[in-house]
Amino acid sequence: MQHKGSDLLVKLYEVHEDRALEERLQEQGIRVNRIFPPNYDLLLEYVSAHFSKKWVSETKAALANHPASCYVAIQKGQIIGFACYNATAKDYFGPTGVSEECRGKGVGTLLLLKCLLALKEEGYGYAIIGWSDDATPFYQKIVGAVEIPDSIPGLYGQMVEM
Repeated sequence: MQHKGSDLLVKLYEVHEDRALEERLQEQGIRVNRIFPPNYDLLLEYVSAHFSKKWVSETKAALANHPASCYVAIQKGQIIGFACYNATAKDYFGPTGVSEECRGKGVGTLLLLKCLLALKEEGYGYAIIGWSDDATPFYQKIVGAVEIPDSIPGLYGQMVEM
């Protein structure tokens, strides 16, 4: 399998809350919270419908943590985005995704920040954003992520092809 992109490294001590973004999203009826256990199945259905089976497996791993290492964005009672950490491996961010019609509003940014700040609270100084392809410029802009040379396939070399 051909792999492109690389893992990214983030300095968690330089990541901070964005209350203005959170308030702006709340004004649009969007809230971002840690996943509530009765919503686990709905999240897995959402990830399966909008993203990939491999992401469903990683999301299940995040849901098995206590507390769950997963945040969701909700609007009008529906999940419109999600982000996990400590799923693929400890100190890793991802998978993450936002419904196509909800992109560009800052939902993905807030999900990212919530997860990275949770890692920071757990005592990590750095975080790894796993296997970033097309999203690398986004992560570089939002949290100053830097590419980790020769990091792909790395951990992902263990994946079984489907």
